[in-house]
Parts: sequence; C-alpha cells; structure tokens
Amino acid sequence: MSAPARFAPRAVLFDLDGTLLDTIADLADAANLMLAELGRSPRGVAEVHGFVGKGIPNLVRRCLTEGTSASEAEIETAVAVFRRHYALVNGVSTTIYPGVVETLQTLRRRDLRLAVVTNKAAAFTLPLLERMDIAHYFDTVVSGDTLPVKKPDPATVCLACERLGVAPGEALMIGDSANDALAAQGAGMPVLLVTYGYSEGLPVDTIECDGLLSNAFEVLDHIAKA
Repeated sequence: MSAPARFAPRAVLFDLDGTLLDTIADLADAANLMLAELGRSPRGVAEVHGFVGKGIPNLVRRCLTEGTSASEAEIETAVAVFRRHYALVNGVSTTIYPGVVETLQTLRRRDLRLAVVTNKAAAFTLPLLERMDIAHYFDTVVSGDTLPVKKPDPATVCLACERLGVAPGEALMIGDSANDALAAQGAGMPVLLVTYGYSEGLPVDTIECDGLLSNAFEVLDHIAKA
C-alpha cells in the first residue's frame, strides 16, 4: 500500500455540506415541505442526497424536474418556498462528521489558515456554522452567492486564497465532489475528497483528485508538519 500524498500548505479550504457537516436531513425536510406546499410528491432522502452539490436553485430544480416537469416560473417560485422552509430547519438535524472538530483544532494549532468554500448561500451558511459552533475555526467563508459564480468555477477558491493571503498553490482543498475537484484543479491547488459525502450520485473514486479520505482525521496524514 503506497504512502498518502503529502503536502505543505499554508491554508486548507473546506467544502461544507457532505465534507464538514451532514446536512442531508435538513435539506430533505425543506425540500419535502416545499414539495408539499406546491402539491408535488415527496422525495426520498436518498434522492435529495443525489441532488446536493451545486447550490439551492439546482437542488430545487432537480426536485421538481427529475422524472417529471416544471416551468421556469414554477421553479423560481419553488426556490423562494424552499428558502423559507430551509431557514426554519437549517441546522435542526445537521450533525458534524466524526473527527472534524479535532482535525480543525489540530490545523489551527499548526497555524494553518482555514476557510470554507461552499455553494450554499451565505444566508444559510453563516448561521449554520454558528449553530454548529465551528464558525470560529475559519478565517473566511466564501458562500455560493459571494461571487456571481459557484464551484466548480476556480474563482471561488481563488477568492478564499486571496482573503487568506496565500497563493492558490499554497492551499489544499478538501471536498466531496467533482465541483470541489474541478475548482481546486482549475486554480492549481491539490484536492482531497472524502468518501462519505454527497458527490451528486457520482462515485467519488471515479473523480480525479490527489487522494481519498475515509474520515476527517485522514486530512492530517496528508499534511507535513512544519
């Protein structure tokens, strides 16, 4: 068995949903509250699990159109309905993945700069980080509406690096999907993917990356001590 690839980053960037936090229960609740209000059939948690990754508008669109149809006007209305319901359930059933807090603590002790780069809108991202009591670990947060683009556009991770005062090549991205891999690779930074996340239904071991993590603690195996 080969040794894990090791890096010496000055900063580590983390995806949120499916990487730091298991948010699927809240997302599924909000989706089904939305669908019920609109007179649509509910979606199973496994279905919603496969829809997560490119932000709320994409999640809502897929909830309304997978196996059925909806007009653009219906989708626009549904996004507003989802946001209203999600604001109430955001964080209620969310859990922190095992090892995340201990890993963040270790990285901070090593004086590494930390950021969250997510496709979730800031109105939900920031309260969620506070509610889960992990906001204080991060020096900056780039949300899905911070820029006109979302991951996989590399501008998202580049902005995080700019705010942290590091070059993209001095950072390491930790995510769970092709969105994270493509954003990091487009910026010229290495990327590790967790195997327990969402990945939009695509097997994570089919996504090009610099290593796979079966738990958060394994991040530390890939970072050389200064």
